[in-house]
Amino acid sequence: MTSPSKRRTAVAPALLLGVAALALTGCSTDPADAEDRTERTSGADGTRVTVTYDGGVLVLDEDLRVVSDDPIEGFTRVNPAGDGRHVLVTVPEGFRVLDTASDPALTDSVFPADAGGHAVVHGDRTTLFADGSGDVTAFDHEDLADAVADGTLPDVDTTRSETAHHGVAIELEDGTLLTTIGTEESRSGVRALDEDGSEVARSEVCPGVHGEGTVADEVAVFGCEDGALVYRDGTFAKVDAPTEYGRTGNLFTTDSSPIAVGDYNDDPDSEGYLLDQLALIDTEQGSYETADMPEGVGFTFRDLARGPDDEAVVLGSDGSLHTFDVTTGARLGTVPVIDAWEGPVEWQDPHPALKVVGDTAFVTDPATKTVHAVDLTSGEVVASSDELPGVPNEIAVA
Repeated sequence: MTSPSKRRTAVAPALLLGVAALALTGCSTDPADAEDRTERTSGADGTRVTVTYDGGVLVLDEDLRVVSDDPIEGFTRVNPAGDGRHVLVTVPEGFRVLDTASDPALTDSVFPADAGGHAVVHGDRTTLFADGSGDVTAFDHEDLADAVADGTLPDVDTTRSETAHHGVAIELEDGTLLTTIGTEESRSGVRALDEDGSEVARSEVCPGVHGEGTVADEVAVFGCEDGALVYRDGTFAKVDAPTEYGRTGNLFTTDSSPIAVGDYNDDPDSEGYLLDQLALIDTEQGSYETADMPEGVGFTFRDLARGPDDEAVVLGSDGSLHTFDVTTGARLGTVPVIDAWEGPVEWQDPHPALKVVGDTAFVTDPATKTVHAVDLTSGEVVASSDELPGVPNEIAVA
């Protein structure tokens, strides 16, 4: 039985007529989930890297050779669909499914969404948030391949927000849906809904809520402008930032660590997009610490990830990968990869980006129109692409 706010439907694919730019900010990832999905599919096709550029979307194989190039107009976003094979491409109609398998291609299957925003994978479920309506669409990503092969989409659960806003949602393994609270002007917190769509908890002490992740023991974390909001066992708790204004907008988590890593900004009047501090949020201790990048080195929301031992991995503006112990904040090592770079004028502008799957870090280099793969255990660059057809911008790994 479902409440009026939550319904299960079968969604038919939409025919695409065009693609346009959408302005949205980054979201978190769970590398442990990503590694597991990659292992399940590597026997057939290996790791596939999806890269956007102005005018198209590329799929690269595990040797970083281009295996497909589909036209896309302007800026668009890409996110793993959760099954280790498909990627969701944000288009005006919603989330269009890109198949990255042996014969990669954009399909005609689209999850409808009014101003599609964040896509979040957790466990067996993927949740999609539509900023223009506040609708949350959730589906079993293991059903995606068969449905797309039949020219349709898997059954979905749809939950409506109280008001449309730039938001995000994540479904826990017990069926609890955590979804943000906000309006077009502001965002204030998160509410928890049970499997029937009934609200069981809420907190509105998280101004500017943005960014989400799930750490060990199914504990969820959301970023705020003054700290973080933690959901554990049916209850919300606030963890204050060390400064009055301390914004975390993007979180990076694993299911084996209780610590969430985020970007950190303690200056509400700062200009540009380069930051130089990491947020280390310990959900067990209820503590919020920060770690500093090397002097003069910054990063953006695209340049954070978690490594194979739960360490924080940051692609610095000096062109190097920097690793941090998330418990102590100590810097562990540095691996040079690309030349130094400057922060973007607008966040959508191409600038170096980082994704980590298993032991491998994938780094884009807009200056040379290339992508590099780095073995984080040896510190070696193990593969580099040839010059790509366009300047790489967004990246997703399946």
